Amino acid sequence: MTSTRLIHNVGLRALEWLHAHRDGFRLEPDADPEVGFLDRLKPVAEMALICKVLFREGVAGSRQAELARQLVDHAWRHTLDGGRMLVRAQGIEPLSPVPFEAYLPFKELGYTNPEVERAVRLCQRLESHAALEMTPVRHLGLSAFQRRFGLPPRPPEAEVVPNTWLGRTPEPWTVEGHTAYDITHTVFHLTNWGEDPGGLPPDIADYLGTWLPAWLDDWLDLRRWDLLGELLVVDACLPRPTLDERAWEGFAAAQQPDGAMPAIRTMPQGDPDEVFDIVYHPTLVAAFASAQATSRALTQLAQAPA
Repeated sequence: MTSTRLIHNVGLRALEWLHAHRDGFRLEPDADPEVGFLDRLKPVAEMALICKVLFREGVAGSRQAELARQLVDHAWRHTLDGGRMLVRAQGIEPLSPVPFEAYLPFKELGYTNPEVERAVRLCQRLESHAALEMTPVRHLGLSAFQRRFGLPPRPPEAEVVPNTWLGRTPEPWTVEGHTAYDITHTVFHLTNWGEDPGGLPPDIADYLGTWLPAWLDDWLDLRRWDLLGELLVVDACLPRPTLDERAWEGFAAAQQPDGAMPAIRTMPQGDPDEVFDIVYHPTLVAAFASAQATSRALTQLAQAPA
């Protein structure tokens, strides 16, 4: 099994980089609403969600937990202006689920705004909102978020799962990049981002248990670090995770000395804001994978025979 220290250190270094570059989680209030403003909510939402996982798993040391809390505080108070930017975003695009998806992890972490709550509930009641055309995995994620918020999922998650790529458990050798991301997010939504490995239907868990090791090998060899990181999270969400030693060692070796994780092959060069936009996601994924895998590794150690 992979060294728990190696896995944990990947997450600590990733969080240190994210904290040092927290101003990269920025909005563009003056951007054309058709192209810019809502798009920049995605990094902020992802950061809050990963920090929520880290707090939930309870594997962070005091420094790591402090950095994560400062990150979330900064994003809520400065980037989102206490939630007012989410109200503005919902007004710009009333049918978009993005402001709602950005708000939920903050709400679950104790940050609330009554105006956002009213806007979310109003928009979610619209029949036009329920009629939005999305991929099955996108529908699954939105339904899961609605349930977590306390709204009726439209449609219920159980109705969506069979329509996802993973829900059909098709030929495993047909997987490519876009499909692999759909696979990972189907797992994230079914397990509540790793909180409930039992949320995976048995046939899907068996399918992943058989084929995930081959996919880990493939994307390790391709040096697709962002996708490899997400697949390492999937492994840690399985009822019997492998914590694949070769994959974790390769992933850790790709991490930069300052904690940044390149998306593909090596670190990009150029304008700092552009570099941030390329590497923030794989670095967040590194923190996510580390928290989830560290928690599962410690559980395995605790359950091992004396």
